[in-house]
Amino acid sequence: VQLQASGGGLVQPGGSLRLSCHASGSSFSNNYAMGWFRQAPGKEREFVAAFRWSLNRGYVADSVKDRFTISRDGAKNTVYLQMNSLKDEDTAVHYCVARARWVLDYSNARQYDSWGQGTLVTVSS
Repeated sequence: VQLQASGGGLVQPGGSLRLSCHASGSSFSNNYAMGWFRQAPGKEREFVAAFRWSLNRGYVADSVKDRFTISRDGAKNTVYLQMNSLKDEDTAVHYCVARARWVLDYSNARQYDSWGQGTLVTVSS
């Protein structure tokens, strides 16, 4: 499956952004898991959110769950990451990911075999 992420940009602290990730390819199915990871400069890559396509259910990292939500548009094979109340520390390259089947270890980056190109989110005044 191929992933196309979009929606990054420059936003002031306290602002909002919505990232989109469109999945394409004949292998995409209702069993898929999609999600987002991010990597800030000089830091380790970290899990942000995941979406279980078959159950229409999202999971968000504890560190951002009061500000971020993940959702999907099934008709468009697209997952969204809505980011509100953005902070300077949210500045990072955000990567869309996917794998063919849901796993319990969904917050582990090594579980995902499809990665989008990354979209930069910069939070700065």
